[in-house]
Amino acid sequence: MDSIKTLGQKLTDGSVTAEKLTQEALEKAKAKSSLNAFISLLDERALEHAQASDKRRAEGKSLGILDGVPVAVKDNLCLKNTRTTAASHILDKFISPYTATALEKLEAAGAVIIGKTNMDEFAMGSSNENSYYGAVKNPLDETRVPGGSSGGSAVAVAAEIVPASLGSDTGGSIRQPAACTGTTGLKPTYGRVSRYGLIAYASSLDQIGPFGANTEDCAHLLSAIAGIDPHDNTTSTRPAEDFSAKLGEGVQGKVIGVPKEYFDDPALDKECKTAIQTTLEKLEKEGAKLREISLPQIKHAVASYYIIAAAEASSNLSRFDGVRYTYRSPNAKQLFDLYAMSRSEAFGKEVQRRILLGSYVLSSGFYDAYYVQAQKVRRLITDDFNNAFKTCDVIASPTMPGLPLQTGMNETDPMAVYLSDIYTVSLNLAGLPGISQPCGTAHRFPASIQWIGKPFQETELLSVAAATEKVR
Repeated sequence: MDSIKTLGQKLTDGSVTAEKLTQEALEKAKAKSSLNAFISLLDERALEHAQASDKRRAEGKSLGILDGVPVAVKDNLCLKNTRTTAASHILDKFISPYTATALEKLEAAGAVIIGKTNMDEFAMGSSNENSYYGAVKNPLDETRVPGGSSGGSAVAVAAEIVPASLGSDTGGSIRQPAACTGTTGLKPTYGRVSRYGLIAYASSLDQIGPFGANTEDCAHLLSAIAGIDPHDNTTSTRPAEDFSAKLGEGVQGKVIGVPKEYFDDPALDKECKTAIQTTLEKLEKEGAKLREISLPQIKHAVASYYIIAAAEASSNLSRFDGVRYTYRSPNAKQLFDLYAMSRSEAFGKEVQRRILLGSYVLSSGFYDAYYVQAQKVRRLITDDFNNAFKTCDVIASPTMPGLPLQTGMNETDPMAVYLSDIYTVSLNLAGLPGISQPCGTAHRFPASIQWIGKPFQETELLSVAAATEKVR
């Protein structure tokens, strides 16, 4: 599929219209419905927005490079007067009364949202098999998962339905599906993009970010959605910027940190490791300097992450009670039954599992032993990254230990699914930006590299990622 830049040029010179692009995207989504990438398609609304874009261009009032470009968004992002389900039975009939700030900004830039993508329920999962609407299939190999929780958004790009999409990342939920589908996925710094209108999983970890076929597409989407928001007091006061500004700078003089804990990990597939090392060697020939670094507390990242995420989830999901705007059990006869039956009937198994874990670690007698200790580990992991960045500009790591998991392992080996996030969760704990992109092949499947940047240094991070594309 054409890049956003190419599509923008075609829209500008009149060789294609936004309405035609939107119609083609909707037709592709329907033709590839077996992938189950979408929960809702917004045909009428999308075509109206596309027609408005064509009218603006005809009047010489284009809003920029995204004006008229079709995109898809994850179904945990609220869009006014449309169904927003978070892939859960409990929100199956919920119509959002407002629009998430990120989507407001995206549409203010002229992008045309064609639909809401499938996901793990409430973003809880790494395989996109935990959806009330069924599993999403990986277009590269339908016997393997597309990654989660933003699997639908990744597949929409990988299957060339749209050139770019939005997802959310709590512990790797953008970068891991990007790795599984051979696309590029960016998790911005915590606070770079407003979370207002994002149905919360773990509020201190969640962040909205883009998928694209390449680095530049991700940069254009991030430029559109970033910035301070009065509705979200966790957003940074730093102004939005043009994140594509340094894409051609290369890596001359850049110091790349190589964590020994990652590359000495026996869980890392040998072919994936070779693909990453080959990429690093190529970048070294382009003028980069490789430096071994140590992240000694990183071994505790997965345990710390699942305690903190589950604790926050148990609090955030308490609002879904069967009383207000959610599913209500028809069998409930009294108030306690209404709460218990509505939740047990409408929450999936994985969501129930994490609510139970979160309630446990926050309970009296266990709060200090688990939750407080996990937060202390989180601080130590952040310190490890801060110390590492004193000697390097960016850090290179794998995105996943190996190939996408086989479909069904979520039921047969849930621990393997949890551990597939081993290289990604630490960035959410530390609030750092990260991008996953293809860097070669492993077992005839795309191998991916993850670049980790300093806080709010997405422009530099994207510059390194763009240089990696060139040597690939």
